[in-house]
Amino acid sequence: MSSSTLTREQSAKAFDGHQYVYSHESSTVGCKMKFGVYVPEKAEKEQVPLLIFLSGLTCTEQNFITKSGVQSLASKYGFIVANPDTSPRGCKIEGDSEKWNFGESAGYYVDATESKWSKNYRMFSYINEEFYDLIVKNFNVNPKKIGILGHSMGGHGALISFFKRPGQYQSVSAFAPICNASASEWGINAYTNFFGQDETLWKQYDATELVASYNGPKPHAPVLVDQGSDDSFKDNQLFPERFIVACKTASFPLELREQAGYDHGYYFIMTFLEDHFKYHKNEFEHAQ
Repeated sequence: MSSSTLTREQSAKAFDGHQYVYSHESSTVGCKMKFGVYVPEKAEKEQVPLLIFLSGLTCTEQNFITKSGVQSLASKYGFIVANPDTSPRGCKIEGDSEKWNFGESAGYYVDATESKWSKNYRMFSYINEEFYDLIVKNFNVNPKKIGILGHSMGGHGALISFFKRPGQYQSVSAFAPICNASASEWGINAYTNFFGQDETLWKQYDATELVASYNGPKPHAPVLVDQGSDDSFKDNQLFPERFIVACKTASFPLELREQAGYDHGYYFIMTFLEDHFKYHKNEFEHAQ
């Protein structure tokens, strides 16, 4: 491991492996970034699959690793699981910390084009280039078995990463993703700041829009998306039904499961997380 690029902030044994938190100076977003990574014992002996998990609004690198119980599953399935922060921090841009759904903890995994934000808010490039390469180079990852998943804003981030980088990820899944970001209140507010009034730029970071033009490798099994029926954001921010229609129109395979009685939180994620591990494992088994 390259000690010159990564600083270990936390380390704890969990099951047969270790949960770490590292920091590094990011050249992409221009500040120190933290991330969590669980490394199972199996990775000490051989290359193993990698899952990247993207978190939602208000989250840091801590939420997923402290609330989901992911460590037991990562150990059981022998996956490295890496989860970055959700935005740059400490950039001191006016307006970046006034609202819970925009700015710090809410970077939407996009590359901003407006000059105020474009230097630091480059989370799409950070996730899919710098962070991706950092994990692959510093940990014992099988480069042919890499999947991405996320929750809410992070589910949106996972889907757009899969669609915009065909072939980079062998698998993708999501929990309650923002499916149509350019048409949701959250997305409209963020995208107006990040991209200005040019709605063609908004649509370049919108899963419902992107699936129509996706021409990369299709998954072996339909992409797995779980959505709670009692999610208070479902009908006015997430718009899963629009994504279902878009996937059908594009003949893109999707299994969107509405889970009765579940809300938007981590108990929901915890309940169905193993199904997502099983899904990614199945996709990895078909990877060439």
